[in-house]
Amino acid sequence: MTGEAVAPAPSDMSEDGPPEVQPGGPSGWLKARLARIRPALAWIGRLTRHQVRFVLVLIGSAWGVVRESMRPNSWRRTVREEFRQCLRQVVSGGFLSTIVTATLAGLMVVSQAVYWLGFAGMAQMTGSILVSVLVREISPVLVGIILLGRSGMLVLTEIGMLTLGGQIRALQAQGMDPFLLLVLPRTCAFMVGGFTLGILFATNALLMGFIITHASGVITTSVWTFFANVLAAMSSWDFLIIPLKFILVGFFVGLGACMTGLLVDADDTIATLMPRGFARGIMTVMVVNILFTLGG
Repeated sequence: MTGEAVAPAPSDMSEDGPPEVQPGGPSGWLKARLARIRPALAWIGRLTRHQVRFVLVLIGSAWGVVRESMRPNSWRRTVREEFRQCLRQVVSGGFLSTIVTATLAGLMVVSQAVYWLGFAGMAQMTGSILVSVLVREISPVLVGIILLGRSGMLVLTEIGMLTLGGQIRALQAQGMDPFLLLVLPRTCAFMVGGFTLGILFATNALLMGFIITHASGVITTSVWTFFANVLAAMSSWDFLIIPLKFILVGFFVGLGACMTGLLVDADDTIATLMPRGFARGIMTVMVVNILFTLGG
């Protein structure tokens, strides 16, 4: 009797590869869990990318402004005219606000500091306290807020409306660079305006504080002696860091307003653009001040 060929027993392994995983297996369970958390991960990713994008754009634009400002070819007649008009608006528009705010700061900070230090018998520390608190910390923040509220929002609205209206694309179609024509002169104007208003703010605040304390009899020295004591309390680092704070605060306030206006979305309006620009401006002012504080 001849033997018949015996059919091979069924195997889980096929010639084409490993067996397919059943829907109820470990892989199917993992896919189901990933499908549930995928919307949350996508939302976190979009939020992170949106926030980091503006920071990276701000850093790159800052380097671009510094680089282009050193090229004589960048300062053509139209760019110089934009710089003059923006500088005039920044300084003249923020002058009255700076004087009023500095007067209030002088009445509250300088007079109170001089009075209580004299009351505690530590009048010799008046100069160092005023330099550390008023000139170095309070003045850059308040000047940045004045620049942002008086001029930054105006620049943001102007460039944002140009972007939404298609005028920016029209400039690019005509061969003109919006960065050189709009961002460069305005950022440099804010930088110069920040330094000017900052020095004006610090000087006026100290002067008004002296006038009040001298009128009340707390200080009997002359105004020149008062300012000499304040200057004597400043270190060599303060003579560099305080003007640099004013310059960088103005620089980044102007640059942030310009770039926020250029990076608007198609569905943006003034109602959505203004709060975003104001929040970014406040964060920029605080970050610059904190970085210098940590570095000092």
